[in-house]
Amino acid sequence: MKNKSRLIPLAAIAVVAVSGYAFAADLPKEGTYDYTVCFIRNSARIDYSKAQFAYSYEETGTAVGKVSGTLFDGETVRCVGMTASLDGKRTGGSLCEGVAKDGDKRLTRFWYDNDGKFQREQVSGTGRYDGMVTTGSVKAMGPPEEVKPGTVKVCNHATGTYKLK
Repeated sequence: MKNKSRLIPLAAIAVVAVSGYAFAADLPKEGTYDYTVCFIRNSARIDYSKAQFAYSYEETGTAVGKVSGTLFDGETVRCVGMTASLDGKRTGGSLCEGVAKDGDKRLTRFWYDNDGKFQREQVSGTGRYDGMVTTGSVKAMGPPEEVKPGTVKVCNHATGTYKLK
């Protein structure tokens, strides 16, 4: 009897584990995403003038999907980057790692193009993110909110489309 009572909890754990895997496997091969991430950003700044400044940063946050359980919802996101303004023209970029609850990861690159427009590119992925292609935009949701000197809270809204292998 002791052995049978141990089998039930192990069977329940196996069902939960397989169900989580099935959910990830059932993700549509293409669709849309819509999520918000509020980051805590630590930065080092050079404020030379209003038109000339630079800062490097590291930030962490958690993605919250517009609809719970959708693509990227619940991911832990960490970014490192640098932004500068040279005579009012923005430049710089960052790399961000998103880690899903099941450990699948994605690496995304962000940068300012020659017109000062913010761009994004999916660089790499593991697990369900392997071979993923995304398009879309990221928009700041208001100005940064100072938490303490050198640390701000900044929220971004990301929307777009994705395709999986």
